[in-house]
Amino acid sequence: MELTKEEERILAGEEGEARQQAMRLLVALGRIFGAKRMIRVRSAQISGVSYRTIGDAGLEFLEDFARAGARASIRATLNPCGMDLRRWRRMGVPPEFAEKQLRIARAFKRMGIELTWTCTPYYASNRPRFGQSLAWAESSAVAFANSVLGARTNREGGPAALASAVVGRTPLYGLHLDSEREPTHSIRMGFKPSNDLEYNLLGYFLGKSLGSAIPLISGLGRPGLDDLKYLGASAAASGGIALFHVEGVTPEAKRGRFDGRGLEALGIGKEDLIAVKDALSSSRDFDWVLLGCPHLSLAELGAIAGLVRGKRLRKRLICFTSRAVRAEASRRGYIRAIERAGGLVACDTCMVVSPLEAMGIDGAYTNSCKAAHYMPSLSGAEAALRSLRDCVHVAIQAGP
Repeated sequence: MELTKEEERILAGEEGEARQQAMRLLVALGRIFGAKRMIRVRSAQISGVSYRTIGDAGLEFLEDFARAGARASIRATLNPCGMDLRRWRRMGVPPEFAEKQLRIARAFKRMGIELTWTCTPYYASNRPRFGQSLAWAESSAVAFANSVLGARTNREGGPAALASAVVGRTPLYGLHLDSEREPTHSIRMGFKPSNDLEYNLLGYFLGKSLGSAIPLISGLGRPGLDDLKYLGASAAASGGIALFHVEGVTPEAKRGRFDGRGLEALGIGKEDLIAVKDALSSSRDFDWVLLGCPHLSLAELGAIAGLVRGKRLRKRLICFTSRAVRAEASRRGYIRAIERAGGLVACDTCMVVSPLEAMGIDGAYTNSCKAAHYMPSLSGAEAALRSLRDCVHVAIQAGP
């Protein structure tokens, strides 16, 4: 790789041990993928921050990196951790887990990382503009940033995103290049998804069918931002999709760059989504309803509040969101309505990275295919898929 004089100094250790370690990692990554040089990035989104997923080895690495002098040189935000850092006792998180998670939080704070703890940084302070280069590691946020916002990031690993946060650079390869953002498949919809669950199922089908390809989807009409959030999250979970285009909707597809001619075509009917749901969803009845994977938006919390206002929940409901969104939802009265009904609005975490088994949760209703994909392997918990509205109705009526 061709490095600038400043990058060579960093690599030689002239700017400290931590920056040298970060640059070594990024240079190695660039060589693997054939990058010719580094580029500067505007922000980093760092994953691998839950004690549930990184364990003692990850905790030790983060504390050592912070002690070595690692400091963020660009805006850097954090993925969800393993618990609500303020309400972990109410969630039923064991004290031993909480102590380790709090140590992780202190290490990131020492490094100057923003303690956002959300997979939807674009709902709050870290919303990139079209064409900006990023180093993001959360798969659902990567899909949203690339596809919906038109920013540019590869699907980084947690250590690579942290390294980019320290030195402000990433190797130039993959989705940072125009040539690598072209669609590979033309997707023709035989129907328009009617709710959030169908967008989840569509994304999961695409990821399962295409792997890490780049679909150009036509026939979706005018999906909302939350619909596209779910589509990208599910496609990233079942496959490796980090970028999708929606004809007439997403920014690069709106600019007339793509017409779909000459691409491998794939038609999708409603029966394909039904098959995904049948394979992924449990038929059991559960005592829990878990919503917010990815984190709930302000509009979604408003919808939930409207459904439960004045009612009493018969199942245990946890809504996961970011601190920023929760604060605004609180000002609008949404949090009070949900929690007066018996629900909990938790921040900092979600059902994928929290210790569900230790919390006594062996299964839950959810609208998230990403959660249904990861919960069995990470926590041994099953998921019953419903739309967000139907999940709330189940919580109210206590019926399957």
